[in-house]
Amino acid sequence: MITKMDKNKVRKKRHLRVRKTLFGTAERPRLNVFRSNKNIYAQLIDDTTGVTITSASTIDPELKGQLTNGGNQEAAVKVGELIAKRAKEKGIIRVVFDRGGYLYHGRVKALADAAREEGLEF
Repeated sequence: MITKMDKNKVRKKRHLRVRKTLFGTAERPRLNVFRSNKNIYAQLIDDTTGVTITSASTIDPELKGQLTNGGNQEAAVKVGELIAKRAKEKGIIRVVFDRGGYLYHGRVKALADAAREEGLEF
């Protein structure tokens, strides 16, 4: 039986393996996704300087009042729309998607699809 600690350890190994090939620049930053049981977070990161350009999460004041549960697909869609809106305000349209070692399914897929619909190109 796999415990929670083992699952996260496996996810982190998978994430490091994926990160070897993904690299965000100022023109095309990396859209990083992190999910916990209660919330989901997204960041646009410029890896050349190591700076977070913008971020969005279910704990942002803009979304906190709209959501009853921060750990479901509905919340992931809202975060995807918000990160895309903030990216477009900064003049960013193209990004590199970093799923954070998670399977491209469920909340991660919902966030990515919502960001695409709002105009981000992966």
